[in-house]
Order: sequence, then C-alpha cells, then structure tokens
Amino acid sequence: MEEILNEINKEIKPNGGYKMHSYQDVKANYLTYIHNEDSIKLIDDAYKFVEKKHAGIFRKSGEPYIHHLLEVAYILTTLQCGPTTIASGLLHDVVEDTETTIDDINRLFGPECAQIVDALTKIQRLKLSHRTQEEFEAEDRRKIFLGMAKDIRVILIKLADRLHNMRTVEALKPERQQALAKETLEVFAPIAHRIGVYRIESELEDLSLKIQEPQKYNEILDLLNNKIKNRGKALETLKKKIADIILKNNINFEIESRVKSIYSIYKKMYLKGHSFDEIYDVLALRVITETEINCYEILGLIHAQFKPIPGRFKDYIAVPKPNMYQSLHTSIIAGDGNIFEVQIRTKEMDEVAEIGIAAHWRYKEGEKYNPKKEQQEIEEKLHWFRDFVSISSESSDETAQEYMKHLSKDIFEANVYVFTPKGRVIDLPAGSTPLDFAFRIHTKVGEQAVGAIVNNMLVPLNTVLKTGDVVDIKTSKTSTGPNEGWLNIVKTNSAKARIKKFLQKKNNELLRDDKIAKGKQSCVDFFKDRGVDEKEMENLLSTENVLKNYHFDNLDELYIGVSNHNPNPALICDFLGIKRKETQNLNLSKKVAINNDNCPVYVKGTGSGLKISLGNCCTPIPGDTIVGYVTKGMGITVHRAACPNLKNAKSRLIDVYWKDNLGIADYPVDIQLECNDRPNLLADILSTLSSNKIKVTELNAKLHPENLTCTVYCQIYVPDLNTLNKIFQTLKNVHDIYEVKRRVH
Repeated sequence: MEEILNEINKEIKPNGGYKMHSYQDVKANYLTYIHNEDSIKLIDDAYKFVEKKHAGIFRKSGEPYIHHLLEVAYILTTLQCGPTTIASGLLHDVVEDTETTIDDINRLFGPECAQIVDALTKIQRLKLSHRTQEEFEAEDRRKIFLGMAKDIRVILIKLADRLHNMRTVEALKPERQQALAKETLEVFAPIAHRIGVYRIESELEDLSLKIQEPQKYNEILDLLNNKIKNRGKALETLKKKIADIILKNNINFEIESRVKSIYSIYKKMYLKGHSFDEIYDVLALRVITETEINCYEILGLIHAQFKPIPGRFKDYIAVPKPNMYQSLHTSIIAGDGNIFEVQIRTKEMDEVAEIGIAAHWRYKEGEKYNPKKEQQEIEEKLHWFRDFVSISSESSDETAQEYMKHLSKDIFEANVYVFTPKGRVIDLPAGSTPLDFAFRIHTKVGEQAVGAIVNNMLVPLNTVLKTGDVVDIKTSKTSTGPNEGWLNIVKTNSAKARIKKFLQKKNNELLRDDKIAKGKQSCVDFFKDRGVDEKEMENLLSTENVLKNYHFDNLDELYIGVSNHNPNPALICDFLGIKRKETQNLNLSKKVAINNDNCPVYVKGTGSGLKISLGNCCTPIPGDTIVGYVTKGMGITVHRAACPNLKNAKSRLIDVYWKDNLGIADYPVDIQLECNDRPNLLADILSTLSSNKIKVTELNAKLHPENLTCTVYCQIYVPDLNTLNKIFQTLKNVHDIYEVKRRVH
C-alpha cells in the first residue's frame, strides 16, 4: 500500500511535490505519439518564440515565466493532445504579456493557433471596470464557457493552465489563494468533471480544499492514512484472492488498488452528513480487462465468491455517465468482514475514466484534424454538450449572471437521465418535468407541446421525471403555446427563459395590435369631424407623401405613432390641408374672443371665439416659456418653446402668454425617470408622489436587461413649474433614481 500513501500525501509536500519539467521533458512526451516533422517544428517554433518573448518576465514565485508555459504544455502532452493544442498552450499568454498580436500568431503559427490564443486572451483581458464583483465573475466565467462552446481545445488549455496555477498557488497572497480556490471549485472542477477528465478534476478539487478548509483537509488525510495502515493488509489479501479466481478462468486482466480522493470524502462527510466509516468506497480495487464480456464474466466470478451489498451495484457500462464514464461498480464483503468496492472496466474505459474526452479524441498521427468535425463528434458523444452549446448560443440577450445561473442549474446540476423514444439521453436537474424535456429537445417542441407520454403512459405535463424514463412529447401546430402557469411547472432555467421570451413576444404583439387599433380610431374620429370617411382617410394616409413626411414604413406603423401622440391626427390633417367643416379662415389681427374661459393661456389682441388648447406632446404648465402653433381649423395649440415637434413650424408660430390670475388648478405633465432596476422601485415612486399630494394618472416602466436599468414614465398633475421642480428634487432623492426629466412625445 506504499504507492497509495505516496499518492495521497503528494499534495502536502512543498510546492505540491511536483517535478519542474524542461522542454526536453515536454518533447520526450509528445514524441511518443507525434512524429510528423511539420508538427514537431510547429511546437519547437512555439517554444523558441515564447522563450524569447517571455525572457525577463517572472512569476510571483520568482521563477521565470517560461516554466509555467512548459508545465501547461507538459500537462497537455499527458492527455496526448495534438500539436496545435500544445503549441497554443505554449503561446496562450504571449499576447496578454508581451507586444505580440493575434495577427503575429496567425502569420507565424497559422489560423487555428491564432483562434485558440485569441479565445484564451479574451478570457484573460476581462477587466472589472464598472461591474460589481458578482457581475465581473459571471462575465469572466461566461467568456470561458463561450470559448469552450466554440472549440473544446480552449478549455483543455485553460484546465492545464489552472492546474499548474493551483499547484504553485502558495506564492500568492492568502486572499488571492482563496479567490482562485473558490473559482476552481465553482468553474474549473465542474468543467473537468463534465468532460470526464477525472485526473485533473480530483487534483483541482483537493488543492482547492486544502486552501479553503485546511483543517478538514488534514483531518481527512489523517483518517485516510490510518485506514490504509489498518486495512491495507486486508485489501491486499482480497486483491490476491480475486486475482487467483480470474486467473483460473483464463481471462486477461490487471488489478490495482485505488483510494478515494480527499475532496470526494469531504463531500460525503460534510455535505451529505456521512461518517468516515460509512463510506464504503474509500479503498477499492480496480480490475482492468480486455472486453465488455470479460467485465461481466469477472463480475459474476466475484459475486459467486463474495457476498455483494444490496443496492450498491451500478452498471455504468450499459448506461454510461454523461461524461462517457463506463465501469461496473460493486461493493462486497471480504472474508474478514471488511467491505470494499470493486470496479471492473476495459482498458479503453479506464483511459476515458481518467482523461475523459482527451482519451476519445487523442491525437492520431496521419489523420487530418478537423476541429469542426471534432466539435460535432463531441456533441454526439457528450449528449449534454449539445445542450451546453445551445444555451451558450442563445445567451446573447442575457446578462452574464443569468447565463451562469442557467448553465449551473441546467448543465452542472443535471443528475436525472431520461431517454427519447429513439434512445437519445437527455440529462436534467432533479424535479424536471416533460415540459423541461420538451424545451431541451427544441424550443418549437416546447412551445407546441400539448401532452406527454412517459413509459408508454399518458401523463400530465407537470409529472416529475426520474432516471430511466422514456419520454415522448405530443405537439400540435394549432397549440396556443405557453402560458403563465407553465413557469410554475418547469424546473430548468433555460425552459423558463424560453417561456418568458414567448410570453413577452405574445404580449408585445397584443400591445402592438392594441396600439394600431387605438391610433386608427383616433384618426377615424378626427377625420370624420372634418367630413372624411374611413375609406378615404386610409387612402390619404397610405400615400407615400404622408408616410415619408412622418418617417413611417406603412400604415400600421403610422397608427402606432398616433397612439403614442407622435404625430397627432390634428397635425396630419393640417399637413393634408383638411379643414373642419364650415370653418372660416382665422384672421389673428382681428379681435376675437377666447371661447374657453378655463384656458390658462391668452393671445394679445384677440377676444373670445379663438380656441386655445395645451399640447399633448410636451405638456406645458404655468411657468414654462411657451409658444402657440396655429392649426388650420383647430385654433391654437400651446407648446413649450423648446418642443422638438416645432422644429419646422416657424411660419405658424405665434406669441402666447400665461394669464396672471390662474386660480387653483393642476395641469398634466409627462415625466421620465431613469433608474437602476430593483424590487419595489415603482412602489417607492408612487409612495413619494402620494406623500407630496401629487396626482398620478399614468405609470409604466421599461426594463433594460443589458445593464439592469429601467425607464419609468409618469403623467402627474401639478399647478406650475416651481412645484414640478420641487417634485423633481424629491424624486432624485429616491434610492436608485439617477435622472428625472420632462418627456416629449
């Protein structure tokens, strides 16, 4: 058992107990499987280039920076990565740390290296800027995952880079060590697990635990040492007995001892509440044979000799894990009463178990490498990867935090495996329903879902799925689609996001139809008042002259504009020269009476009979500098002098004035608030206005998810400009409101 003791203790030696490798070590490794002269030259040239470019640059530990690049390359050679990947591993920091550009990499090492280094550089160059720490971390991680979705080689290099950084983390300040350990456990170890690189995953986890929980790390290490000393002899005895049984049946095999990783034990003890003695697979035997049939034969031989523990047998050969892991697991009671786990697998399965996708797609000399074909093969083999790529490609309108939330729950926490009728495996988080399954298959399948058949039985759409279920979704093209209730049924964030998107689009369409109808009716009423029927009105409004003047592409867009008071029907009628029936031309030089005694505005030199109204577009109030706009057949409309709608109307403007004795009256004014979005924002705004005795007749908000802000639109009633300015100052004191202004339609 000495080799196991050495294995688990290596992490606590100075500098992790890792040998520092030279380029000769790297080359010796890759020459075992790379022999093409051009490939060797590519890697040699990359090394010479970075050796020169990084000369004089040192790490925090004081060692030359080139050592880090060599270690990254060495780790990649242990995974038998191809020459482009190894060269890119050597080059991965050269753009970030030197004056070298991506164009230089493209010219010297080709477009593939340039693309990989560019993706890695973009990950490195992310800066904190104005983001919160949480937003920064989320954006940083999204860049890593988006790079991985485009080319799996990016993440292999990032894993190698992070592994060496964690091996040498002691050179950093304690707070930086903690940050790296946290990110490693939250991002890099889960990636390594999902792509099946157990060798890297377990080391990253153990190194992170040693930093975050050193006391618990050392406690588990001591427990492991004691268990190996106390039960090592029993394990060796069992190992010999099993070997004798297999030899008698003429099956080729290898058998070795295995110890559970420190972090895996930590999770069972501190996250799942088991005692150390309740963990049966701390020490195990691994039998490696030639074929799948041999695996099952050996299992039968072991079970015939030793009593298996009920419920502890797992067949990952028939149903592999999402990261392609395959093996038979069984726990047996040895002759002395000790319980040990035995794992049985083929050599190929063992390689996949240790280095995951790197084993399946390891570099093969003589075969033309096609990165797009490799990505496609990965999506076919790692069924979760297709969903991962899908989520990543659809994330452009999400914040980084939303994207990471979706990815963490829908991909990394997925542990329920169900099947399509054709046998494709779909992995979902616990509690998922047929609707989650439907949206994971395709957005259209989810939107058109009308029923579900699980294991040949018709079930409700809110049925909770379990591992092994075969699910078939029934769809209908005439389905009305998702409704609000579906949000309470689905478990996955991706399904919720797609349902919300559908509902938002549907609401926007309804809102659009409503605005078209509202704008059209306004026009119909206004034109009818001028003796123009609906059909003639539509003919007039559809002309290119009208649409072009108001910058609309079609009649529906014009109606939407009218519903938003830009333009209003009066201006359109004025543009077309349509007057009110039986109206006389206005002569403003004559004395005519104002027929609206309540109007707060007057025109010098006129009497009663002239209609004056306040403009809806800029909502002028007493105290504003104002001007009148002469509208044919409609009298005078009062605007604020700065109203942008008067830009081309100078010939029709007239001086108007506020009356001196206005009396007690409130006037509508439209205002616009720019805010940081937060819960209860609208309630706080209403409360502030109410406490200041301000009447509110309209209130709506528009969210801007790209920067987590929103715009709030209000119509309030105030007596004058002085009161409005006081209200503005009060609103600016409301938390998260950073701008208050008048609104012009």
